[in-house]
Amino acid sequence: MVVRLKYGRGRAGRRNHIQMKILVIDDHVLIRESLQGVLREWQRDAAILEASDCRQAMQLIEEHTDLELVLLDLNLPDGDGFHVLADLQERYPAISVVVLSASKDRDNMLRALDLGALGFIPKSARRAVMLSALQLVISGGIYIPPDILVRRELPSPRAEAIRRRRSKVSPSDFGLTQRQLEVLAHMMQGKSNKMICRSLGVTEATVKTHVTAILKALNVSSRIEAVIAVGQLGWKLPGVGGSSQPNRHDGD
Repeated sequence: MVVRLKYGRGRAGRRNHIQMKILVIDDHVLIRESLQGVLREWQRDAAILEASDCRQAMQLIEEHTDLELVLLDLNLPDGDGFHVLADLQERYPAISVVVLSASKDRDNMLRALDLGALGFIPKSARRAVMLSALQLVISGGIYIPPDILVRRELPSPRAEAIRRRRSKVSPSDFGLTQRQLEVLAHMMQGKSNKMICRSLGVTEATVKTHVTAILKALNVSSRIEAVIAVGQLGWKLPGVGGSSQPNRHDGD
């Protein structure tokens, strides 16, 4: 198996200053080459390493502990990508891991996020979506594809009845304020507390207070569970635009 380490090059063909080191783990050479193009568009001067299986991946990670990002396929020829993910989180928690999967299976997504992945990107995602997702993760957020938040199974009559009752439940029934809905809308995009406070013009402490209230209202224990619950409820949340001006009253 061949390990390739590629650096971005300037116009004169000389290697530029390395801004980021990324490892792509996938057993299909065409996928790796395609990801090279996406990553080069996103981080022109990045150093990009490639691995085609679990053994090779862990060897490279041990040799390059300064990796900032790992793109991980779950289906590898010599092992389970979930085991690689769990091992990375235990031994190298500072490395950001994003799962790339040919499957849109919701249970796989939940398991990957539960093991510490900061994103789950279907390989069928458009180039622009992938670029946006990677930027979100590096900025401190978590990327969750919206189209797999809600289960696709054909519902039983009982499940359908439950779904219809849920669809009639509004955010006000949970006691959520307008500001909490704005925070929740940002959470649905995977944004971190720091990103939300910058966008809404409030302190991070205020955002944390709202997030705690949201989790309590939805009867969930994590942000991921909150995002999934809202996806199942089918709520239409406030639009999320750019950064707003600071509010005069930070505690609203």
